[in-house]
Amino acid sequence: MEPWQNPVKQKLCEGKPVVGVTITTSSIEVAAQAATMGFDFLWIEMEHSPITLETLRNMVLATRALPAVPFARVPVNEVWTAKRVLDAGACGVIFPFTSTPELARQAAAACRYPPAGCRGSGPGLAMFSWPEPSYHDSADRNVMVIAIIEEARAVECVDEIAATEGIDALFIGTSDLSFSLGLRGRQDDPCLDEAIARVVAAAHRHNKPVGRPARDPARLKEYIDQGFLLFQGPTDTRLMAAGAEKYLGALK
Repeated sequence: MEPWQNPVKQKLCEGKPVVGVTITTSSIEVAAQAATMGFDFLWIEMEHSPITLETLRNMVLATRALPAVPFARVPVNEVWTAKRVLDAGACGVIFPFTSTPELARQAAAACRYPPAGCRGSGPGLAMFSWPEPSYHDSADRNVMVIAIIEEARAVECVDEIAATEGIDALFIGTSDLSFSLGLRGRQDDPCLDEAIARVVAAAHRHNKPVGRPARDPARLKEYIDQGFLLFQGPTDTRLMAAGAEKYLGALK
């Protein structure tokens, strides 16, 4: 049997774009439905939603063998937060506010077993839902580590962050980066455009894919042309609202 490959990692290595649907509601049914809709991965949101570790675990079980693989954005960049979502079976960890090379190294180490990292060995639950029986080596190869760049200080040292071994991709948190630059969330300022361009250039110099939010599908081609391949799609609730708007609009 061929070794399992994380399909998101594989697509990015081939230069293909990937899109994740953002799960913010504590609904196993929503996660399972979303995993069959054509998205590449689930962005299970544990920083800005009430989703708990237990709910994450249930989502992992509910989406076994479904097309979209489960990733988790942990609340903070700490070794223990990564350990817990990985031991629940997550296939990728998204680390917020990875603003220094030290934090990038911490994120990479948290997701791999020694000697490559410092992850503790206790993956009994993860092994139960993992696509192949040999977990430790497979996880070291396949778990995707995504560092979010969302502070001005991260942009200043983005080359070192991008160069960190074990960081698989950079992701620009455009809203928080805008706030960090004093722009109060505005997305149409040259200062933000310049910071984004610096991150994209650093990622490309170090052969790392780079991502950003992409709530409007009409802009995906524009973002791909700018060098982005990894996209955070809309939340489950936004998709529900969009579907309701389309449905009710047809009745008017």
